Amino acid sequence: MRSPTLDAFQVIADPSRRKILHLLTQDSYNINTLAENFEMSRPAVSKHIKVLQIAGFISIQVRGRERYCVLNQEGFNEISNWLNHFDKFWSSKLKNLETVLKTKNSN
Repeated sequence: MRSPTLDAFQVIADPSRRKILHLLTQDSYNINTLAENFEMSRPAVSKHIKVLQIAGFISIQVRGRERYCVLNQEGFNEISNWLNHFDKFWSSKLKNLETVLKTKNSN
């Protein structure tokens, strides 16, 4: 259900959506419960939830008459891959520095 038109970084750029994601690390919540944590209308929270769902960050699970939001790893993959690229870059640079320092100290 991921949309190719939504950039993961644009999705998480919004502080309200980041707060929703943070809240969902504690438990799954229905929209009303999530809305209680914000000074905005329930429809506004619903719009943020829809963006997070389309981008693959959350999924909606129906339990009886309630719809619960739960975290979904798919949306985080793009961000994780991007960060991993820079982790590898910096690890490589630090290893090179370590090699240079060891070579210098042994002389």
